[in-house]
Parts: sequence; C-alpha cells; structure tokens
Amino acid sequence: MPGSVLVIGGGGREHAIVRQLARSPLQPTVFAAPGNPGTAMLARNVALDPSDTQGILRFCQNEGIELVIVGPEEPLIAGLADHLRHGGINVFGPGAMGARLEGDKEFAKEVLHAAGVPTPHYQAFSSSETALDHLDTMDLPVVVKACGAAQGKGVAVCSTRDEAEAFIRECLDEQRFGSSGLRILIEECISGPELSVLVVTDGQDYCLLAPSRDHKRIGEGDTGPNTGGMGAFAPVELPASLRAQIDTRVVLPILAELRRRDIPYRGVLYAGLMLTSHGPQVLEFNCRFGDPETQVVLPLLRGDLYDLCTATAAGALGDFLQQYPAGEGDPDGWPGAGVSEWGRRCVVVVGAADGYPGTCAGGRVIELPADRDGAWIVQAGTRDADGALVTAGGRVLGAVGLGADLGKARALAYELLAGTHFEGLTYRRDIAAKGD
Repeated sequence: MPGSVLVIGGGGREHAIVRQLARSPLQPTVFAAPGNPGTAMLARNVALDPSDTQGILRFCQNEGIELVIVGPEEPLIAGLADHLRHGGINVFGPGAMGARLEGDKEFAKEVLHAAGVPTPHYQAFSSSETALDHLDTMDLPVVVKACGAAQGKGVAVCSTRDEAEAFIRECLDEQRFGSSGLRILIEECISGPELSVLVVTDGQDYCLLAPSRDHKRIGEGDTGPNTGGMGAFAPVELPASLRAQIDTRVVLPILAELRRRDIPYRGVLYAGLMLTSHGPQVLEFNCRFGDPETQVVLPLLRGDLYDLCTATAAGALGDFLQQYPAGEGDPDGWPGAGVSEWGRRCVVVVGAADGYPGTCAGGRVIELPADRDGAWIVQAGTRDADGALVTAGGRVLGAVGLGADLGKARALAYELLAGTHFEGLTYRRDIAAKGD
C-alpha cells in the first residue's frame, strides 16, 4: 500500500524533492507545507508554517503521514525533527543537536577540530572592536562569517581591510543578519575549487551522493557578493585519490565524532569543501539538502528517493544500500556509488529577480516554457496571484538540463531559460562553463 510523505518548505529545493518523490515507483501520496505553485502540480500543498511544530505534528497524525522530509535549515535548527519524532513520526532530517552544525559555525569548528578534520584557522568574536584588532594581525584576504544561519549570504571574502571592516560592522553593529550575526568568525582565506558533497546517513551507515559544484557569486566570472547559489552542476569528476581523502579525512571522522558526542543524525549532512593543494578542507556544514545542489544531484539518483529517505529515517540505510552495489563504471572510493548514475550530467541555472541578493520587487508575471525531455523548470520564489504565476523572491526559478555530457545538459538548461520571461529576469551565462 502506498505511503504518505510530507515535505516541509516552499522553495526550489522542495520542488526538486517533490518532483523526485513523484517519480517513485512506490507512488507515495505527497504533501508539501507550504509548497509553491510548482509543488502544487505534483503534490497537495498544505497551508502550514514550517515553524508551527504543533500544527505540523497534528497534521501528520491526522493524515497518517509516515515520513517527513524537512527542506529548510530553520525548522531543523529549531528542533522540528525532535518534536515530530517524539510524536511517533519518522523524519528525514537531524534533530536540533545535529542541526547545530549549521546553526552555529563556531560549534561546527569545534567539532571539526575534535574530529581532526582539516578546516581553515579561525577566531570568533562578538565585539567589533576586538574583531578589528585581530583583523590587523592577519594577512589579506580574509573570510568573515556570521556564526548563525544566514541563507548563504552571511559570508564575505574580503580582499581589503576596508571590505572586512565593513562586513564586520554590518554583522556586529548594524545587525544585518539579526541574531545570526551577533557572533562572527574571521578565517584565513584558503584557495582551490569548491565542492559540495551530500552525505546521507542514519548515524551508522552512510552513502555519498554525486558530488556537485555550486556557483555562489552573483556575477559572471565569480564576481560580486555571495548569494544562495546561482547555479550548479553534477557530478564533478574527481581523481580516485581525492575521492578516498574526502571519505577518510572528512566523512568518516565527522560521523565518528557525532557518535562520540551522542548526537544522533538521520538525514543529509552537506559538506562544503575546498580542494586545496594540501587536500580537502571543510568550509562549512549544512544540515539539509543544498539549494541549488539538490536540483542537479537528485535527478542522477539510481535509487528511489522515497525509499532512500524512508530507510534513513528508520535507521535502516544499510539494508537500502545493499540493493545498489557499485557497478562497472562507478567511481572507486566513493561509498554508496551505486546509488547514483555517473554516465549523465545535470546542470541548473538560477533565474533571479533584479536586485538579488538585495531587495527585489515581487508580483511580476512569469511566463514559463513547457518542460521538455531532459529539461524542466524548478520553481522557487513564485506564487499564484489570481491565476497568474508571479515572482515572490530573489531566486525565482531554476532551469535544469540533464544530458549525456555536460555540454548537452548545459545547452538544455540555457535553452529552457531563454524561453522564460519576467520583468527583471537576471542569470549568469557561465554556469558550468569550465566544467571543473
């Protein structure tokens, strides 16, 4: 008998999750809270606030929901998964203790150091005066981070002292990020290509989904301020030695440290890595599926997302993984390689509203092209206004292309985006252009 699943959230990540669940051969009944016009085409949207833990629990109990997948970080950090589990609901997503890895970057650094995982050197501050004194002792460039979750915008790579001072004051004095920026980290700036690795774990067993690369800067050539992500592609080709280092130097030690601290973790642990000349270093952890990485990683799944999440939430991931042994052509040294498909490439290009990542005007009518074979639109910041689809956020949508190679996937995504129209549409033309 088909099960039922509730997806928490209403952005592009959640539309991508709902889309993948709708393709499950198990045909679960899918709900989205609150969802968006894109999820409404595949699931039943429910007018629930992701912060309303009691309301979500009542809905799950009344509807017989068997699985909850939490998309955004804020409900996880606030303990939604704990509350639902105490109510007898299986949840794909960590409790508040595990989600603290994203909600408190200083705590994440402490865990990394205890686990012996490479990460840039840092100091933490809650006073702009002491932060600026420390800044004067550092070589430039430096990285300044709000300690709390700031939707991908609380990080600044500063090449001059003036840039660093301005961002420090924005966080600590002007409180641009509210309570999330009342404590900051000042880190050494390391160099190398970035990599996103999504680790699915039930606390004991784990698998790594196809590695992806996000493009965080607003401007082409990786210029301008950081955003939540302007596009991504997967999989990223990695040498066998690097794959092994990611597993043995990052994933295994951090999962072991979580167990040592008695922190249960069932869901996705997103590791944002920089591939330096000395090996991979962890820049950040997220406690949920990445956005926009989810849009390119999930379409490459060989396994069923509903089955994967159900097994993980129930602590039975090991049984699931036995169904997907690594085959010919799958990368060595990548635990769970059989879960993903490595013979195709996926690209997403984000269409944003002008002004993003700052203030954006909403309510602009969107014209979408029809999805086609190997290319589709993921809705993010959209809403329905009297039957018209209109903009309702900074990152409005993502155009996804899936092809036999990166060039084909990229062409499909950009062709679809060329047929998308709304006033102020802006996007980068160089997503996945280098392919490395």
